[in-house]
Amino acid sequence: MSKKVLVSGCYDLLHGGHVTFFEAASKYGDLYVCVGTDNNIQLLKGHLPVFSQEERLYLVKSVKFVKDAFLETGSGMLAFEPQLKEIKPDFLIVNDDGASEAKKELCQKYNVEYLVLQRIPRE
Repeated sequence: MSKKVLVSGCYDLLHGGHVTFFEAASKYGDLYVCVGTDNNIQLLKGHLPVFSQEERLYLVKSVKFVKDAFLETGSGMLAFEPQLKEIKPDFLIVNDDGASEAKKELCQKYNVEYLVLQRIPRE
């Protein structure tokens, strides 16, 4: 049985850096992606995303490294917590700029391995 990997983000203006991150994360197992809702992005960033949550979800699902993607149902910086509880991933993976003590503690609470990857540009 393959391991499960969870990542989360807004993925507005999806670009090669996001795809490279998905590729790197997928090497740890089947990749599940939580996509931030329009309302949560407004809450966290103070503006709505360029692309709607439905379009961002469609784009993320179309990336070959992604097993499945869905909209986060929580709120705030840990909006993916309901999905983390449901999916029960083996890993939560973040980039170094998305790492936080709160995410690390959440992983400890649910016995999920917390991995922080360095941003690596695609060559």
